[in-house]
Amino acid sequence: MKTSLLLIVSAVVLNLSATALAQNAPNPGDAEKPKGAPAQAKSEKAKLSQEELEANFKATLTKATFKGRWCSIKDGQLGPEKEDKYSIRSITKIGGDMWLINARIQYGKNDFVAPIPIQVKWAGDTPVITLDKVGVAGSGEYSARVLIYEKTYAGTWSGGDHGGFLNGVITVEKE
Repeated sequence: MKTSLLLIVSAVVLNLSATALAQNAPNPGDAEKPKGAPAQAKSEKAKLSQEELEANFKATLTKATFKGRWCSIKDGQLGPEKEDKYSIRSITKIGGDMWLINARIQYGKNDFVAPIPIQVKWAGDTPVITLDKVGVAGSGEYSARVLIYEKTYAGTWSGGDHGGFLNGVITVEKE
């Protein structure tokens, strides 16, 4: 009798344990989600319209300063990093993917604002400034690809027989 009672109690305990484990076990699709993760990942942003993306881009570049570093590339080798600074007074969309940047250009004793036509290509929600052999007053022709993301920039450029990488942060002048 004691053996039968012991077997019945053991069976009930095992059954209760199995039920509890089954209730706490993750679903097969939940295996990749960390505990406490919200149903929708925080990194998923609400999809913005093209007009909203362009408005954000314009706000990021209006009265903006790009400050960072650049390095040259020569014969496949990176040169030393140097400090870099660009000032953008304004930006206007002129049609399609074409925009006009009014940039302050400073070098040597020169200090002037020049209009620079650019194309903006979109990698999803990320704008990429694109120049293809664009003449910059007093400086020659340049080509570039500069990605703008969350108040930062990074890219590559070339101007005739020289070129390099650039990256840094974007600050916007307060009104």
